[in-house]
Order: sequence, then structure tokens, then C-alpha cells
Amino acid sequence: MPNSTTEAIGHLANYPWLLLAVVLLPLVIVALVRKTYPSRLWIGLLIIPAALSLAVTLTDAWAYAVIAVDAVILLVGLVDYLMLPGSRGLTAERQLVRTASIGAPTSVDLTVINRGSRSLRGSVRDDLPEGFLSSPEQHPLLLPSRSQLTFRRRLTPLRRGVAELTTVYLEVVSGLRLWRRHIELPCESKLNVYPDMKQLSDYALLARQDRLSLIGVRQSRRIGQDNDFERLRDYSRDDNYRHIDWRTTARRNKLTVRQFQTDQSQRVIFMLDCGRMMTNEHDGMTLLDHALNSFLMMAHVALARGDAVGMLCFSDRIHAYIPPRTGKAQMNRLLQAGFNQFPQLFESRFDKAFLYLSNHCKQRSLVVMATNVIDEVNAGQVTDYLSNLVGKHLPLGILLRDHQLFDAADHPSSDPQRLYRAAAAAEILCWRNQVIQDMKHSGVLAMDLFPEQMTAPLVNQYLEIKAKHLL
Repeated sequence: MPNSTTEAIGHLANYPWLLLAVVLLPLVIVALVRKTYPSRLWIGLLIIPAALSLAVTLTDAWAYAVIAVDAVILLVGLVDYLMLPGSRGLTAERQLVRTASIGAPTSVDLTVINRGSRSLRGSVRDDLPEGFLSSPEQHPLLLPSRSQLTFRRRLTPLRRGVAELTTVYLEVVSGLRLWRRHIELPCESKLNVYPDMKQLSDYALLARQDRLSLIGVRQSRRIGQDNDFERLRDYSRDDNYRHIDWRTTARRNKLTVRQFQTDQSQRVIFMLDCGRMMTNEHDGMTLLDHALNSFLMMAHVALARGDAVGMLCFSDRIHAYIPPRTGKAQMNRLLQAGFNQFPQLFESRFDKAFLYLSNHCKQRSLVVMATNVIDEVNAGQVTDYLSNLVGKHLPLGILLRDHQLFDAADHPSSDPQRLYRAAAAAEILCWRNQVIQDMKHSGVLAMDLFPEQMTAPLVNQYLEIKAKHLL
């Protein structure tokens, strides 16, 4: 018997790394099956048998020490592993608002409930969708058995759309800190992130103070505003007090206002291009983001003036259609239809979009479409389909500029490569100008704007259309 033991030790002496492999194999199995990993302390302890394994190559006497140390480490690690808490009895609940604005922080309360018999120690991290910032990113966790703990963080969305939070991640450590176990608790929540509506409140504030010129909006003089009397009606909160008919109010004993022809409801329809032409970015926002923000601003202005506003979202198919309506509730419908629209790498089907518009909008409307053109085929489609609306509707086409293209044309250099680049950019800009002129000659109202400077000129164009009664 002693001879057989000595022979086994002699074989181990010939393969010193086999002892280390015997220790590592259980760790690999546990990590793959139970999502449990050794801590740095556990890895540090493995240095001891590794060093002793090297000593075995010098003398067989160290083999007994290696076996003894391995047995102690395995026993301590096994006991500590068996005391490691599992996911049984653990649940998570999340409380957050249903809607948020892009760039605006919102509070999220996360509650971890431990119904088990073992305490938890480690850290907890809530789900973080792509394009979001979290402060803090994780929380320290010290949760006794049969208790619960609530954590609060600030979640800042940097992109609009529907954000899904599905999982809560826990990392618990064992009593001797030799093991770390990753636990995933299902907890599903949805957060609707809308575009920044601060511009709407700023507009309302400046309008009340008669300071719209600060944001580039010009007050257009309405032709026949106080001459084209239409009828008397009951006063509403949004009416101008100067239009109150005091004599009729005294007779009816009820506030009554005079309504003029310029207050009649007209229709505005936005065509939101969600195709590949709107994927370019500027200041971290796509052309579609800039167009949507400007459309919402103009919709706010139009609804405040009693006009009916609708929207058609399309790419290679029709994404959404909101029929033109008046009232404050229409703004919410437009937000719901547009906040989850993103540019897609598909060629926009203008034929489908304009055919759908023709079938669903029979009354004369101001049709506003913002897009980008890069070749003659794309430009020809935009020009042709907008021109076909002339007579039945009033089309307004907006071509969004590319900063890189204009910078290259505006800053030529003596360097041959940059000089050729500037010449090519200038040729493209001349072609774009010709496209704009062709649209205007066919009766289309056309604008050529930088995406971040689109809002004020668009609102001014709308006010000018209203003032001149072009609809």
C-alpha cells in the first residue's frame, strides 16, 4: 500500500500541472452552469498550490504538501460555495413614469425583495437601454433575509422611442468572499421617450410676452383680420379678449366673441420621410429628428390658430397616418405617431405615400414634406410628386442641407485634393439650386435649410401663407 501511494505521488510529480487542473475544473463547471465565478481572493489562493506544484518538479517531498493544501482550499471553497445565496425567493419591482422627454432626467425606483433565509451582499444594477445614461450605474447591496430594499436612480434618455427595461442584475458575494454569483431577475417595464417639448413651452411664453423675434419668428400682418366678420360665438379661454362683443355679452349675460374669416380652420399635413435619405446626422441627431422637432413646433403654432393638423409617416411603406383635426388633443396624437419613428435604410416610396395621401385627404391642404436629395433620380421623384399636388393642395418642399458639403464648397484650398473636393461640392450645390428653382417654377413652395435652423423659417413660412390666404 505505501508503495502504491509512493508511485501515485511519483506520477503526480511527473505532471505537476495536473494538480492545478484538478482545482480549476470544478470552477469552470460552476461558472458555466450556475453563473458563479471565483473572486480575486479565490484566484489569489490558487497561487499557493501553483507555486507548490512547481516545487514538486524539484523534489517528490513537496507532493504531500500540494495535496494537503489543495484539499484544504477545495474544502473551504466548497463550504463557502454552499453558503452562497441563490435566486430562489428573490424578486424585483420597478416604478417609473410611463413617458419622458429626450435629455430630461427621470427618477426610477427599484425594489429588491428577499423572501429567502439568507442575507444578500454585493451590488445591484438595473437594466440600461441603449442610448440612456444612468446615475448611479449600480448600487451597493446589503439585504437581510425576509426584507426588501428600494434604490433610486436618475435615468436620462438620449434618444426618443419606446425603451424596454426587462432585467435586474444582481451580483452577490459569498460569506468568505471567495465566490461571486450573477443573478438575473425578470422585471419588464416600458418607457415612452418623446422629443424635447421645451421649445413649445418657450414659444408659448414668448408669444404671451410678444417677444417671438428672439427665436426668429416674424409676426406677419394678417390681411383683413378685423374686417371679415363671420359670426358671434361663445367665449373660450384661448380667445383674444379684444374680440369680446360687450353689447351682446350684456344682452345674453354670457361672454360672447366676434369670429372673423381668418379664424376659419385650414388643414396642414406633414409628410415625414423615414427613408434612407434622412439617416444623416448632425449634432448627434438624424435629419429625421430635426424634421420631427420642427414639424411639432409648426403643429403647435397651427393648432393654436385653430387649424387642423395631420401627419403621414412613410418609408418603403406607410408607417402611420393621423387625419387632420383641430384641438389640443391632436398634439398628443401627433406625438404618439411620430415619437417612435426612426430612419430606415430603405428607399422611400414616394408613389405609395402620395397615393395614400390622395385617397385619404380630399380637401385642400398645406402639404409639408422635408427630405434630402443626393441624385437626379431622387430629386426627380420629389419634384414630380410635389408638382402633381399643385392645384388640389398647396405643397411645401423642404430640402435639408449637408454641412460637410457646404463647408467643402465654402473653404477651398491650394491643396489639389481639397481643391477638387471644393469644386465637386460647388457643382452639387449648383445642381441643388436648380432643383429648388424647378420646384418653384412648377408652383411648389420650396425651401433649402440647414436641419438645426429649420424651425423658425418653417413657422415664418406658415404664418406668411396664413397672412396671404394662399390656402
